[in-house]
Amino acid sequence: MTACRGLALALAALTLTPSPAASHAALLRSSPAARMAVSQSPSRVELWFSERLEPAYSSLSVWSESGARVDGQDVIVGPEDNHRLSVSLAPLPTGTYVVRYRVLSVDGHVLEASFTFTVKSAGSSS
Repeated sequence: MTACRGLALALAALTLTPSPAASHAALLRSSPAARMAVSQSPSRVELWFSERLEPAYSSLSVWSESGARVDGQDVIVGPEDNHRLSVSLAPLPTGTYVVRYRVLSVDGHVLEASFTFTVKSAGSSS
């Protein structure tokens, strides 16, 4: 019975011990927003994260439905905001585009994901 009580106390101590906060980079918002339909081609894709980013290890690209890369390949972090990653775009025709990103935050964690947005024709109502 004493061994069981000791085990129970040890388990309780482990569960009550505070652990370090899990503060990994998370995508907070983007422009254009994920799954958004825009009537005009954006000039940049911009992503804002919850943690500061390591510029040398952060990438961002935009791809057409046919698999062609359509961004300016000039990815920057900041410079006025080290939580922001962006890339320029030439005018895009009507269609759906995939934004792919991979970032390393200063806490050492990697976040890799993608989302789409659509450029609709000026006369489209959807």
